[in-house]
Amino acid sequence: MTTLQKGDQAPHFSGIDQDGNSHKLSDYKGKKLVVFFYPKANTPGCTAEACDLRDNFERFQAHNYALLGVSADAAKAQAKFKEKYDFPFPLLADEDKSVIQAFGVWGPKKFMGKEYDGIHRTTFVIDENGIIEEVISEVKTKAHAAQILK
Repeated sequence: MTTLQKGDQAPHFSGIDQDGNSHKLSDYKGKKLVVFFYPKANTPGCTAEACDLRDNFERFQAHNYALLGVSADAAKAQAKFKEKYDFPFPLLADEDKSVIQAFGVWGPKKFMGKEYDGIHRTTFVIDENGIIEEVISEVKTKAHAAQILK
């Protein structure tokens, strides 16, 4: 779905998290950044994915990674999701889809025979200088940390 590839400059994004705080690519210079896009807060696959990342958060920190979840959910829904599962990372409420579109993860999907537009579950691993190290489009929701930290 996305046209971004390993070696590309990551898009310069700016988004607001569940608490109204702003996050942009330049905030993470000097750190590795995992930006994971998920279709909808509090749904089974998204919950499994985010909980797997939460359960491995210390491993990410030990390797100088910051994590940032992104969906088109409202800030209130993101706040409930973060609070319910005690996520140690921010969740961007990208209601205008500016970050989603910057990364090219919005497009046609099929579910139970119906076609609709939505977020393609995709994760970007960005290095300390803002260069994409990896694009993971085949996300294993229950073992996502292992895919990233391999």
